[in-house]
Amino acid sequence: MAAINNDWLEALQGEFKKPYYKKLFQTVNQEYRTRLIFPPADDVFNAFHLTPLKDVKVVILGQDPYHNNGQAHGLCFSVKKGVEVPPSLVNIYQELHDDLGCTIPNHGCLTKWAGQGVLLLNTVLTVRAHQANSHRDIGWEQFTDAAITALDAQDRPIVFILWGSPAQRKKAMLHNPKHLILQAPHPSPLSAYRGFFGSRPFSRTNEFLKENGLEPIDWQIE
Repeated sequence: MAAINNDWLEALQGEFKKPYYKKLFQTVNQEYRTRLIFPPADDVFNAFHLTPLKDVKVVILGQDPYHNNGQAHGLCFSVKKGVEVPPSLVNIYQELHDDLGCTIPNHGCLTKWAGQGVLLLNTVLTVRAHQANSHRDIGWEQFTDAAITALDAQDRPIVFILWGSPAQRKKAMLHNPKHLILQAPHPSPLSAYRGFFGSRPFSRTNEFLKENGLEPIDWQIE
C-alpha cells in the first residue's frame, strides 16, 4: 500500500502504531498476496492522497470499494474512465443534474471533486473481488473513524454528506457546530427513490460554503 505522505500522516500516525493496525496491515497484505483484492494496492489511500486534510471542505462517506474488475480506485462512488458508470453514481449524476443543471458525464471518474477538497472516503478501504463487504470488521472502520475524528476536530466549516444508514451512523462522531451535516437515503437503485432524489446536497453544500466565505465546489464532471 502506498504510504500516506501529506498532512494526513500527522493526523493519523498514531493509528499506525496501534496493535489493531499492525494486524490489519498483515491481514490486507496476506489478502493481496493470495487473492484478487480491489482497489489495486497503490490506490488504497487515494482519498487521502488526492485531498489533503487542510483542503477538505466536503466529506462524502461510502461503505466499501466496488468489487468488480477495474472499478475501484480508492475514491468512494468513483470509477476509472472507460469503466461503465455504476448504478449508484448514475443516480448521483441524475440528482446533480436536477439540483444544479450539470450535464451528465460519460464516465465515472470523480478525481475533479477530490482535487477541490471533496474527500471521497469509504469506511472500509479494500474488498475481495466480487464479494461486497468481505473486508468489513478487519480493522478499517477503526482507521477511518480516526480520520473522521480528525476532520471533526478541524476548526473550520466542513460539510459531511451522509448517504444511507452506515454513513449516518457516523453522525454520532460529529460534534463541531461549525460543520454542516446533510443526510439522505443511499443513492443505490434500491433506496434512491426514498428521498435521495430531491435532497439537493450539491446546491446546499455550495450555499453553506459561500455563506462561510469559501469557494464553492464546481461539481460539473467534464
